[in-house]
Amino acid sequence: MYNKNLKLVITALILAFAVYQFTEGYIGNGIMLILFSLIFVFLYFKNEFILLAFLKLRKQDFAGAKRWLDKIKNPSTALVKKQEGYYNYLHGIMVSQSNMNEAEKYFKKALTFGLAMDHDMAMAKLNLAGIAFSKRRPQEAKILLNEAQKLDKRNMLADQIKMMKDNMKKAQIPNQHYGGNRQGRRR
Repeated sequence: MYNKNLKLVITALILAFAVYQFTEGYIGNGIMLILFSLIFVFLYFKNEFILLAFLKLRKQDFAGAKRWLDKIKNPSTALVKKQEGYYNYLHGIMVSQSNMNEAEKYFKKALTFGLAMDHDMAMAKLNLAGIAFSKRRPQEAKILLNEAQKLDKRNMLADQIKMMKDNMKKAQIPNQHYGGNRQGRRR
């Protein structure tokens, strides 16, 4: 994996060559080189491996997404801060299927680095609320669930949030056994 700054250096070199093409009178080549340099600027802000991992996750191919994310050797030098958030977010989604403790670490890291979209933040907080609830930390789960609901402005996660709240209410109701075992009592 290349350093993120290498993309900017390549962009600068292409732009310099585009200016040279303009001065030589090759206007079409210069315009094409400027458009070509925009690809590297785009890839500076949107990492290609993270984009490919998202595409694999849309198809429910967790192994393929993991392969793409594993190509990023050192996330702190290869990724911008928000990209590092999404790197941890994707790892959290994939690991949540098998290891909740590790998924919790990844989701918390993703929230500290930040995610660009509110519904991604809401999804991360919803997953953290589910993990907290399963670890018997209901107060933390309630707080995270309320934050997720505030971030979910388009109600994309409304069903999941409602289902989680219902499960939390059911867990708070004590089990009462009226009548109990009647065979033990004889009249």
